[in-house]
Amino acid sequence: MTRDWDHFVAIDWSGAKGERHKGIAIAIAEAKGGAPVLVEPPRGGFSRNDVLEILRDDLPANSLVGLDLGISLPFNDAGAFFPGWDASPKSAKRLWALIDDICDGDPHLGAHSFVEHPQASRYFRHGKDRMGDKFLLPGAVTREGRFREAETAQRAQKCRPVSNFNLVGAAQVGKSSLTGMRMLHRLQGHLPVWPVDPIPDKRLKQGGSMLVEIYTGLASKETAALGGRTKLLTYADLNAALEVLDCPAVDRIGEVDDHSSDALLTAAWLRRVAPEKRRWEPKCLTAQIAYTEGWTFGAL
Repeated sequence: MTRDWDHFVAIDWSGAKGERHKGIAIAIAEAKGGAPVLVEPPRGGFSRNDVLEILRDDLPANSLVGLDLGISLPFNDAGAFFPGWDASPKSAKRLWALIDDICDGDPHLGAHSFVEHPQASRYFRHGKDRMGDKFLLPGAVTREGRFREAETAQRAQKCRPVSNFNLVGAAQVGKSSLTGMRMLHRLQGHLPVWPVDPIPDKRLKQGGSMLVEIYTGLASKETAALGGRTKLLTYADLNAALEVLDCPAVDRIGEVDDHSSDALLTAAWLRRVAPEKRRWEPKCLTAQIAYTEGWTFGAL
């Protein structure tokens, strides 16, 4: 199913410690055209709670929101998020609830209590030389950890996703995904999440907005394949990439940080690819996978 949207919002997220983060960036592209624009952050940067409040209370009507994190954990490979743990949930939404409950005392939507939980910690890689005894499934052929079906699809598109159970290194997505899942739990009833929830009718009282998981690396990869630049160090580089998406240039000059460029480029990319039916109907996405693992929008 495809439908039209009035706004395309891309959010580069952060799972780092603390309240405010330079790593969180928000960009909006309007369906009617024009260059994507950055949402000006408060002093010190956005907090995760700031983003929660924007998505819950201040989101423009009929927005497609892309959030750069994993909305769930691997399930399909073992028939469980946490095989061998009797508290392992059966759905993505119950996973969000479990994480938020265990981390209830963690400020700023942090997830420290979950990754250090006596049982949950066994499934994560915590450091170069610290790996939970459940991080790898029996018979694993690599030490990369477990992947969702969406991440397998990303690999087929020549991307290099990292396991959501990995808490190590600059490319790790574990902490950002877990903190994001706390936010998703608190957004229930306010903002549906594809494909865990059905696509809403734009005529709904809430304005018909929806959140999807994005992988900014996929947007960058596809844009580069069309002739865009792979390294976006300046606004000139960014505008060269936007040009191949038939998007007007951002009216800024000088250097651009990775978080801002990722958000701006991905907002424009979302606007371009959202009308494509294949993005909403990837070949490996089943009802069971949607219910448990979710999917990355754009992965085929």
